[in-house]
Amino acid sequence: MYIVLIISGLLGISVFLVLQHPSFGRRMSAERRQRIESSPNYHDGKFRNEHPTAQFTGKKSAMKTLWGFLTDQSRNRIPTTPVPSEKHDLRQLPAEDLYVWFGHSSYLVQVAGCRVLVDPVLRMEFPASLMLKPFKGSDIYQPEDIPNVDYLIITHEHWDHLDYATLRDLRSKIGKVICPLGVGEYIEYWGFAPDSIIEIDWYQAWSANDDSLRITCLPSRHFSNRLLKHDQTLWASFMLECGGRKVYIGGDGGYDDRFRRIHEKFANIDIAFLENGQYNEDWAQIHTTPQTLAQAMVDIAADNIVTVHHNKFALARHPWNEPDSLAREIAGEKNINLLDSPLGAVVKF
Repeated sequence: MYIVLIISGLLGISVFLVLQHPSFGRRMSAERRQRIESSPNYHDGKFRNEHPTAQFTGKKSAMKTLWGFLTDQSRNRIPTTPVPSEKHDLRQLPAEDLYVWFGHSSYLVQVAGCRVLVDPVLRMEFPASLMLKPFKGSDIYQPEDIPNVDYLIITHEHWDHLDYATLRDLRSKIGKVICPLGVGEYIEYWGFAPDSIIEIDWYQAWSANDDSLRITCLPSRHFSNRLLKHDQTLWASFMLECGGRKVYIGGDGGYDDRFRRIHEKFANIDIAFLENGQYNEDWAQIHTTPQTLAQAMVDIAADNIVTVHHNKFALARHPWNEPDSLAREIAGEKNINLLDSPLGAVVKF
């Protein structure tokens, strides 16, 4: 009995100590909580999608779904050789409109002289390293390789989009941070100056003082949970308007009519980054599936499409290279200009 109590006590202490790690965040400030609860997208104690959305859509319970994923032995989920990639000196980028994709949903966009970094996850440290295992060849860029950026955009709080170790090491290189409501609590806790953090709600926009840049927060169809509390911070996509060009940052989310509505509102979108990967029939409403990706591409109607959310982590059961093949097939059938390049390549648009 004493041995059981001692072991239980040690386990409890261990869990408590782990949860003190900065990655897990801290209690929401009263001011931030008040703003969240005033949002038209927050009701009945949580943020809500524009359309009714089930987090789990399969026939199994949530626990069985999670257990099935953890014990899955599907072949080809993880590449046996390094993924195609190339590395460049990002401090020597040409003064042109371009992007560099770092794998999964992390990428650097340079447009009209403005440099924007999106959802960087570049440093695998505890506790994120327990959940995220980069493919060989997908971790060639580290925070020290990233040049100074004007803006950091975070689309939501999930571990594969918001990484403490990466932002800790990038902090001195970042001008301002743009994020959805509530996510700023993490950023501020991790040492960023409060006046450098811009938190906005869906359909709100922020502009630079000289009006050279406008960033609009837009919906996605997803959810949030960093640990146990669900949907207490907002998830989003963003439209970046700079120098007459428009860049859509899609974030994570299942298909709905927002792609068509965003196109109608903004039109003439130069490039759109769309989620493609980590899909499964068990969570078909919170991630873009192979059945809905084509319609999302058509609806957004951007001059150029880049698909992300793949080629770095195995967070679903599909073959690791299936998203690439799927995007190429759709682009060929729908006459879509897909910018398809190796991870790390410098691509002009």
